[in-house]
Amino acid sequence: MADESLSEHKLQPHVPHTARIWNYWLGGKDHFPVDREVGDRVKKIFPVVVELAQADRLFLGRAVRYLTAEAGIRQFLDIGTGLPTQDNTHEVAQQIAPETRVVYVDNDPLVLVHARALLTSSEEGATSYIDADAHDPSYILREAAKTLDFSQPVAIMLLGIMHFISDDDELQRIIDELMAAVPSGSYVAVANTTTAVNGEATAEAVRVWNIDAQPKLKLRTPERIAEFFAGYEMVEPGWVSCSRWRPEPEWDGSLPVEVDQWCGVVRKA
Repeated sequence: MADESLSEHKLQPHVPHTARIWNYWLGGKDHFPVDREVGDRVKKIFPVVVELAQADRLFLGRAVRYLTAEAGIRQFLDIGTGLPTQDNTHEVAQQIAPETRVVYVDNDPLVLVHARALLTSSEEGATSYIDADAHDPSYILREAAKTLDFSQPVAIMLLGIMHFISDDDELQRIIDELMAAVPSGSYVAVANTTTAVNGEATAEAVRVWNIDAQPKLKLRTPERIAEFFAGYEMVEPGWVSCSRWRPEPEWDGSLPVEVDQWCGVVRKA
């Protein structure tokens, strides 16, 4: 259950919030009744939303392992962190390279309280937490520079955050400013909700979400998601469902079922 000692004014416990609903779907404990109510309404319409949330989380782990073990990244800027759960960015990265430095960014006070309490770094590496909005990349970059060295490659994590920025021009501005701040050899990992798999069922679930939950969610096609990163090098297997990005095969050798959370990893040459 969410910490009732936190400021109710800041937390807005009577307004459903994405991080807490997501936490509910992932089987966490940090949510209020209003979050469970919206989460259950969406699940009733779109039962596979739990699989979608799980696929998104598993993609984070696989992407971080790739970026650390294969691409040699030792710095991460994780924007839109969400509530801590298992296999957080720094945990996955520091298991491979203990010296990895990670900056988490979120603007939900419950997320930040739990992040400071639970996301503790290895002795060799570092973690820090920024209370900031994705719409203000200049502030994020300025604060992140206290922990990260922007003369060296950085992996920017934009998982489940882009679809909460409704204006395409604003989203492009944010991406461009973030990518301009990092050197060649840097990466960005992306996950964004689409209707490519389940079509109208996903669209209806998003409509129900947008009635009450904050922030509102905007669907984009895989093609539109890719356009935001035109000019960057695409890491194989390209833009795919989160469940299909370098997955472990199923027990019978088949690929996992696709979900309407599209993802990819790109590199700045």
